[in-house]
Amino acid sequence: MSLKLRASKFRHVFGSQCRREQTFENVRITRNTHDSNFCSVNPRFLAVVTESSGGGAFAILDVNRPGRVDINCPKVCGHAGAVLDIKWNPFNDCVIASGSDDTTVKIWTVPESGLLGTLTDWSADLHGHSRRIAYVDWHTSAANVLMSVGFDFKIMVWNVEQAEPINSLICHTDTIYSACWGRDGSLIASTCKDKKIRVMDPRQAKVVIEMDGHQSTKTSKIVFVSDNQVFTTGFSRNSDRQYGLWDVRKSGPALTMSDLDCSSGILLPYYDPDIRVVYLAGKGDGNIRYFEIDSEENSVHFLNTYQSALPQRGLGMMPKRGIDPFKNEVARFYKLHASKNLVEPISMIVPRKAEGFQPDVFPPTASTIPSLTADEWMSGVNRGPILLDLESGTILDKPRSSMSPAVQNQIGALSKAPQITTYKAVNSRTAQQPFNSAQTPAPFQPSGPSTNLRPSPEGHAPVVLKSPSMKMPSVIQQTHIWNGMDKTKQEPASIKNIRGLSSSSKEAINDISPLSPSSSASSSNSFKRSWSPGSLSLTSTTAAPHVNGFNEDPQAGDYLKKAYFRQLDEIKNLQEQLQLKDKRIQQLETELAQMKEREADLKPGESNC
Repeated sequence: MSLKLRASKFRHVFGSQCRREQTFENVRITRNTHDSNFCSVNPRFLAVVTESSGGGAFAILDVNRPGRVDINCPKVCGHAGAVLDIKWNPFNDCVIASGSDDTTVKIWTVPESGLLGTLTDWSADLHGHSRRIAYVDWHTSAANVLMSVGFDFKIMVWNVEQAEPINSLICHTDTIYSACWGRDGSLIASTCKDKKIRVMDPRQAKVVIEMDGHQSTKTSKIVFVSDNQVFTTGFSRNSDRQYGLWDVRKSGPALTMSDLDCSSGILLPYYDPDIRVVYLAGKGDGNIRYFEIDSEENSVHFLNTYQSALPQRGLGMMPKRGIDPFKNEVARFYKLHASKNLVEPISMIVPRKAEGFQPDVFPPTASTIPSLTADEWMSGVNRGPILLDLESGTILDKPRSSMSPAVQNQIGALSKAPQITTYKAVNSRTAQQPFNSAQTPAPFQPSGPSTNLRPSPEGHAPVVLKSPSMKMPSVIQQTHIWNGMDKTKQEPASIKNIRGLSSSSKEAINDISPLSPSSSASSSNSFKRSWSPGSLSLTSTTAAPHVNGFNEDPQAGDYLKKAYFRQLDEIKNLQEQLQLKDKRIQQLETELAQMKEREADLKPGESNC
C-alpha cells in the first residue's frame, strides 16, 4: 500500500533566527498576565508594552534600528492604568490605538521620524466602556473605524476621525475572549467564556449566528480565514489544547476539530490570508506551529513547527508589505521573550532553488490605501482591501463592492450603552474630596473625574445614567442648571457628538412625572446604596421630586451638584487646551513663513545658519 503525500508549496517552511545584533535588547517588557500580544509592528515602528509605574506606557522603536535600547527611551504615556492591547493603523504607519485598564481607548500620532521625547498628547480619547479594555482592532478595509472589546461584556465600534461611537454590540453575557473583523469588514466574530462562538453584524448590533464552541471555559481565540469560515483555538473538556474550523453559515458542529497537546498555555492564532497559512504560538511556549487552510475541502493541514527553548510572552506579526520577498520571506514575527528583556525577529522562509521574486508564493497583498471611508462603511457598503503587487509596488484594481443594511440610528443603538463621557482621564481619588454646596464653577480642578453626567441639547437638563455594573434599572434625573454653562466657546467634537447621542432623552424626561412626598424617603435610601466612594455613578430606583432644581434629599443634591460642577471644570479645561494649541499652531506658522522669507533672500552658495 503506497502512502501519497499531499503536495504543498509551504510544506518545508522553516523559521530563521536573526543574529544578536538584529535583536532589540534591554526592552522592559510588561509582566502583565493578560492574554493579548503586548506588541504591534509595521514597516516603520515596533511598539512594545513596557513595565511602568503610575499608569500604562509603551515604547515606540524604529524597526530598522535594532540594538540595545536605552532604558530611558521615549515612551507613549497618558493612560491612568496598565495598557492591555495596542494596534497600529493598517492605513497609517504613524497612528496607533491603545486599550487600557482605565476603561479608555486612546489614539496616538507618532512623528514620522520617531519619538524624540515622551508622548503624552493623544489625538483622541474614547470613553464608552465601564470596565477595562481587553482588545482593540482596526477595520480591515475602512479608514478610521476601530473596534474595542471590554470586560463589561460589550463591543463598541468607533469613528476615530470624529471621536464618536458608531455602534455598541451588547450580545454577550460573560467575558469576551477575542473578537475579529471579517475580510471585508461586514461581520465580527467572537469567542466568549460561555463557550459560544458568535458572528455579529456590527451595523445592526445583532447576532447573525451562534454556535457551540470549545467545551472548556478557558480562553479561546478566533480569526476569519474566509468570508464563510472562522478558525478557533481553545481547550477541550479535558483541558487539551485544540483548534477547529467552522462554517459561519450554519450553527452545526465544527468542520474539523483536532487536539494538539495537553499544555496550559493559550494558543494565539496569526493568519496570513494571502497564502492561507495560520501560525499558532502558545504563551509560555517556545514553539510556533503552522497549518494550511483548505476551504474547498474544509480541512486544516499541518505543515511544520519552529522550535525554540526560550518561552514567549507574545508575538507581533509584520504586515506583508514589510517583509523581504526577494529572500523568500513569507512572514516575520517579533518575539517578546518571557525570561529576559529581549525582542527577537523570526523570519519564516520558503526554500526555493530559483532566485528572484516568486509570484506563486507572494500573491498581491493588502495595501495602505483604504477602500472605504467611515461614512461609506456606515451607509452599508462592503469592500475588501485594495491590493498591492509586492514585485512592482503598483496598486491593483479596486475590489468588488456589496451592500448590507446601514448602521441603525445611533441614538437608538446606543441607548443600552449608558456611560459615554468626555475624553478626560479618570482620577478616582478626587471623588472622595469634600464639596461645599455653595461652590461655584470658577475653581479649576484638572484632576477631577469624568462622571456619568451626560451633556444634553440646549434647553434640556443633563442626563444621569447608571453604570452597567449595577443590577438596577437606569433612571434619568433632571436638573435646571444647564443654562448656567457658557456655551459660546467652541467645544471639542467628541463633546458635541456625545450631546447628540443624548438627544433621545428629551422624550424620556417629559415622560417622568413627580412622585408623592411619601416616596422621597425610599428613593433617598436607594440612592445611598447605589453610590460608592471613588465613583460618581448617580442613580436611583425611583425618580425623587425636585426642589429648586435638586432632590429633596440634601445629600443626593450635594453629590449631583458636585458631579455637575466638575463636568463644567473639565469642559473649560478642554476649551483652554484647544485655545493654547491654536496659539501654538499660529506661532509655528509664523516662524515657518519667516524661515521661507529668509531662504528666499539668500544668495547662491550662502548658508541659512
